[in-house]
Amino acid sequence: MDKFTAFESHVVPLPAENVDTDQIIPARFLKVTDKNGLGDALFFDWRYLEDGSPNPKFVLNEPASQGAKILIAGDNFGCGSSREHAPWALTGWGLRAILSTSFADIFKNNALKNGLLPIELEPAVHAKLMRDVQADRAAKVKVDLADQSVTLPDGSKVTFQVDPFAKRCLLEGVDQLGYLLGFDEQIKAFEARHDAL
Repeated sequence: MDKFTAFESHVVPLPAENVDTDQIIPARFLKVTDKNGLGDALFFDWRYLEDGSPNPKFVLNEPASQGAKILIAGDNFGCGSSREHAPWALTGWGLRAILSTSFADIFKNNALKNGLLPIELEPAVHAKLMRDVQADRAAKVKVDLADQSVTLPDGSKVTFQVDPFAKRCLLEGVDQLGYLLGFDEQIKAFEARHDAL
């Protein structure tokens, strides 16, 4: 996992509320244990028409969405079943942060463990930002995890909360196992002392 550094990006607006994990990545794509290629299946049933061609009316297919690292979605994003494939698909498409007013707990935890930052915004801030990025698809937002802040297109800054351990792992670019492996020398020293007793 790459270290999570501050970045600026234009934003994909998806105003739908209660977007569940089956809409993010349909169940038929869950037969894999490898993350590669899951970005192609992101929002598959919304993104593609029945003949398999891209749906020109879906926001991810719009030219203005290409290269975006931030998605702003409606309330209760990531509800439904527990599947790590949902953040895998989102990051596989290129997203690094999701902005919403709330997230399902399991999705939020899975996202944080897989390099995707879920950011909860106050409803009034969220509503204004949604309007702003829908009106100007080139509008940029800056996400700074170290500072726990989001800089909006008008230059104003809002802060957000994040679990301290998840923040540390994201900033260091490690998952939970990688974090533990960082204590390898201390573990060996402890075991050597323990064995000597």
